[in-house]
Amino acid sequence: MTALAHERPETMPETRTESVSLAENGPELDEVLWQAWKAMELPEGYRAEIIEGAIEASPTGRLSHAQIINRLRRLLDKFLEEGEYACFQDTNVIHKRKGWIPDAFVAPEDAEPYADADGLGVQAKALHLVVEVVSPGRRNQDRDRVRKRREYARAGIPVYVLIDDYDGQGAVTLFTGPRPDKADWEDIQRVPYGTDVTVSEGPAKGFVIGEAITGPRRG
Repeated sequence: MTALAHERPETMPETRTESVSLAENGPELDEVLWQAWKAMELPEGYRAEIIEGAIEASPTGRLSHAQIINRLRRLLDKFLEEGEYACFQDTNVIHKRKGWIPDAFVAPEDAEPYADADGLGVQAKALHLVVEVVSPGRRNQDRDRVRKRREYARAGIPVYVLIDDYDGQGAVTLFTGPRPDKADWEDIQRVPYGTDVTVSEGPAKGFVIGEAITGPRRG
């Protein structure tokens, strides 16, 4: 496998991950955001998340986005079918009054013991791998490349997979070794579309992300 380990992708803009302090928000603002998020009623085709002290609403992905996620989910389900873990989609992930909706994640198939106190989703501590497929638009790209990247590190999720059509001619970045105190990751491997990258730990260890999921290199 060809990979650029311990290296920030040169073609991925604004990926600095210096620790961001959210202490100024305080528990009162966290609670206000949490209650507002729970009460939101969005138009069909939209979803809302609490990311780094703000509620962010975004539309569901385009067809190309859905195709990548569906291919990944089918292959992950097949890879995990003999064990106790499964691939989830369109499910809330809860962590310290934050609410995220990843494109996909791996958690115990019986997720009921890991439900949050309000029954809105699964606690982040149950996740072994989380996946985001980047959508077009600067804010959407920054959300997955920067803000969610930090949030998933803060939550201590072991593996973050970022599939990015808009990073050069397409690239997959594998983040492992979360540092919650730094909101960053110890190990980063970025490969262009057309090159396989293999999950190195957890229930999905050995799972290969390549052209069968991403399609060929763009351009």
